[in-house]
Amino acid sequence: MKAKTLAGVLAFAILLMTGVAAVAGAPADEINGATLFRVFLKDGGTLVSFGEVARVGDRVVFSMPTGPGNPPPLHLTTLAADRVDWPRTDRYAESARSGRYIETQAEIDYTELSNDIAVTLNEVGATDLAARRLELVESARRRLAAWPADHYNYRQNDIRQMLTMLDAAIADLRSAGQAQRGQFAFNLVALTTPPPSYEPLLPAPTLKESIEQVLIAARMSDSSADRVQLYKSALSSLEGARGNAAVPAEWVTATNAAVTQAIATEVRIDRNYESLSRRMLRLADLQARQGEVRSLERLVTRVHTNDNLLGNARPDVVSSLVAAIEEKLDAARRLQLARDRYALRAPVLARYRLSIRGPLEQFAALKSALEDIKSLAGTPPGTLRFIERAIGRLAQAANAITPPDELVEAHALFVSAVSLAQNAAAIRREATVASSIERAWDASSAAAGSLMLGAKARTDIQKLLRRPQLP
Repeated sequence: MKAKTLAGVLAFAILLMTGVAAVAGAPADEINGATLFRVFLKDGGTLVSFGEVARVGDRVVFSMPTGPGNPPPLHLTTLAADRVDWPRTDRYAESARSGRYIETQAEIDYTELSNDIAVTLNEVGATDLAARRLELVESARRRLAAWPADHYNYRQNDIRQMLTMLDAAIADLRSAGQAQRGQFAFNLVALTTPPPSYEPLLPAPTLKESIEQVLIAARMSDSSADRVQLYKSALSSLEGARGNAAVPAEWVTATNAAVTQAIATEVRIDRNYESLSRRMLRLADLQARQGEVRSLERLVTRVHTNDNLLGNARPDVVSSLVAAIEEKLDAARRLQLARDRYALRAPVLARYRLSIRGPLEQFAALKSALEDIKSLAGTPPGTLRFIERAIGRLAQAANAITPPDELVEAHALFVSAVSLAQNAAAIRREATVASSIERAWDASSAAAGSLMLGAKARTDIQKLLRRPQLP
């Protein structure tokens, strides 16, 4: 082929690139600028999704229009992923994206491609270097061959024709010996990949179809609250459909009655399960506090028996209820273990209870005097001597007691309270002798600490000496 013939081929390719072609593909189904997708169900049903569908683990999440409007009211809907026909849903999503792309961006991208290719081919005609001409034509061909797969196969037939012409030009350049044969293998690439399989786009649902889809979603929902909300949305749409010639009046009346009855049924079932939960949890709490492990085990069986009688209508409620009872069961087992240990340690605990009773009572008798030191209310010499002697005996008695392992910390706290009381009395004597208000305040701080630690030690000791109970 002569250079003149080559120029003619390239000129025709440029003309084909820049020519106007019919837009391929169906327009995207959309509302208020948002593309409508579809969730195809395995049972043959279809639900509309306002925007993309998201798959999260074993659930599918999407926004479903629940009535007329632009934008329409939306309900965040979740379904089990295994109820969805994913091949059809994915094909439809690809079709919807393709339609949206063709409507909004495809021609802009194609024009940009056309202009770039035209510039490249014009450069071919402007150069006399054979290798450079071949390089430019091959570069244009590579870009054309890759473009349809990334742009929903938009105007693929036009691009196929252009590729045929460019292949002819490349073959002519090579046959004339204008390039090395080692470059030939690349030009065997062509549009051999079959186009993706698309699902035909559906028109926007009618008002009747929208209501029916809301009811389908309600029946498939795992949540009673979600079902009731969807049913109420359907009732609102049904009310708006009254007098609409496109929606049969008989269907509106019958559907309204059925939805109203469905809501009443949901409310009744909720009430029954709420009553079951309250009753069982009250029993579980009582039995756990008594440590009745066997009774709690039987209570789990009772829950399942009652659930069967109620039609197994609230699996989520029953699951939560059983989990709560099993938590009580675990607490009862731990309580029973603690009580068994308490019984085993009863003799040791009884001896400690007897030995610590006196020191606790003696410390309680010092409370009034320590309160006086704390508030700087005045401590007569006789009272101060009484405190010092009493605390001395108390400290000796407390230190002489060896507490059981479980009471070591509480007993150490009591010893610290006694020590602080000794310090408070000693510092108060110093303050009195020196007439120092600063030391009087130091004595006040020591007395306050002694009273606080003594109260906590007493509470902890009494708690640990009692038979274990649930909080």
